[in-house]
Amino acid sequence: MGWMTDETGLDRNPANFAPLTPLSHLRRAALVYGNFEAVVYGEFRKTYREYFERCTRLASGLKKLGIDPGDVVSTILPNVPAHAEAHFGVPACGAILNTINMRLEAEAISYILDHGEAKVVLVDSQFLPVLKNAVAEMKGTAPAIIEVPDVQAGLSASGEYASFDDLLASGDPEFDWIMPKDEWESLALNYTSGTTGRPKGVACHHRGAYLMTMGTAVSWPIPRHARYLTIVPMFHCNNWNHTWTMPMLGGTLICCRDITASNIYNAIASEGVTHFGAAPIVLNAIVNSRPEERRDFEHVVEVFTAGAPPPAATLQAIEPLGFNVTQVYGLTETYGHVTECIWQREWDGMSDGARYAIKARTGVLMPMMEEITCINPETMTQSPMDGSTQGEIMIRGNSVMKGYFKNPEATSEAFRGGYFHSGDIAVQHPDGYLQIVDRLKDIIISGGENISSVEVEGVLMKHPAVSLCAVVAMPHEKWGEVPCAFIELKDGRDATEEEIIAFARSGLAGFKAPKKVKFQQLPKTSTGKIQKFELRKTFE
Repeated sequence: MGWMTDETGLDRNPANFAPLTPLSHLRRAALVYGNFEAVVYGEFRKTYREYFERCTRLASGLKKLGIDPGDVVSTILPNVPAHAEAHFGVPACGAILNTINMRLEAEAISYILDHGEAKVVLVDSQFLPVLKNAVAEMKGTAPAIIEVPDVQAGLSASGEYASFDDLLASGDPEFDWIMPKDEWESLALNYTSGTTGRPKGVACHHRGAYLMTMGTAVSWPIPRHARYLTIVPMFHCNNWNHTWTMPMLGGTLICCRDITASNIYNAIASEGVTHFGAAPIVLNAIVNSRPEERRDFEHVVEVFTAGAPPPAATLQAIEPLGFNVTQVYGLTETYGHVTECIWQREWDGMSDGARYAIKARTGVLMPMMEEITCINPETMTQSPMDGSTQGEIMIRGNSVMKGYFKNPEATSEAFRGGYFHSGDIAVQHPDGYLQIVDRLKDIIISGGENISSVEVEGVLMKHPAVSLCAVVAMPHEKWGEVPCAFIELKDGRDATEEEIIAFARSGLAGFKAPKKVKFQQLPKTSTGKIQKFELRKTFE
């Protein structure tokens, strides 16, 4: 099918075929947009020609450290220029970029470094102590540590390790980038928390990331020379692939280390920010900001938001402030957002309540995807598009992961039936728009961060007074949702809410600890399985 009767001589060759990779965007930008501003961070300002050279030096420096194609280079960095440079410099030496959540505790970081077999880790000075603890807990070979100080944030180098500036200085500005020979080669290894609490390594290929950049630019849309503010962490789905997207458009990446309403307003007013992505918690911070934190600006800022869907009230409050918000949806396994709530003209005349309810929908597939729909996970048949029948969101397309690193069983289960199983339960409206109603995996999305309820439960069960526990999402005005723990105590034992929370914080990152604890008998099925849906009704 699709082949002509005679294809003699019509083969792939270097003139008509090159593997798709987002690395191509920066190589082109250095030529086309060489004098345009590429990266901004306070007084740090680099053109595309300078950005390309720094990424080239990074690639060369890593190569001189002994990094070979296929090796993993990890980062524990906030949204600073070095992190953006790592997105190009690491794969430009043939290595695989592993961006680690800088909010994780040492035990989780240690596991990721071991599992991913990281050879080098680039670490911000602020997070050097937790990395040292993580390395001490490793079972395998410890990675080389490169420290990234941040003078603008008042963070000087400790002097214990080689510095990022030294690594760049060691690199050859004429180094020839090692481009992928196959677009299926791994570009990034991103870890996500599953229901087991153990992070799973999501392997992403060059093709998927390239098409993600193309689809995002078309669907948002992002115009040439957009000025994009990095609010989404670069460790989260590689900043939704936006760091790789900007060079394609000659846009400016404006780095923001500390996400506050004041810093966002300052960036918009002083740097002319036109676009950013953010979790609903950031929208709430903007809406609830004090007058002295705000700055006037005359243009409309385009915003992608994802995570727990923002309430209609938040959307209604933020748009008059100069922000046009679009709801998107995706997972680490899909490189970030793959659906978008595209606005239809016939909705213009609706009441505010109806319009903002629609804007909070999960939406429809973006152009780089083949199919995203609601399917009955038992029968693998299409769920009725009636706005009420529930099914699982299932996904097919080029921006779906290769699979889970070193976990063929989980990979096979995730791709059962020829779709990626999202684990999210939704309804599908007659117009095809999806709307999430629940999560199969009981993942809690708090401030854009995923929290495994099972992981939290595992820590709480270690408390000597706890007999049984269940953790579910509780709505929260600031964070969207937070963990709430329901606990059955052992006979004759007692505990307070404060004690339980403190115990959880001793074994978990702070954002994972429950914010509320309720002591009660847990509802169970006849076989003893805890009925979490009954617990969620507490918050309805």
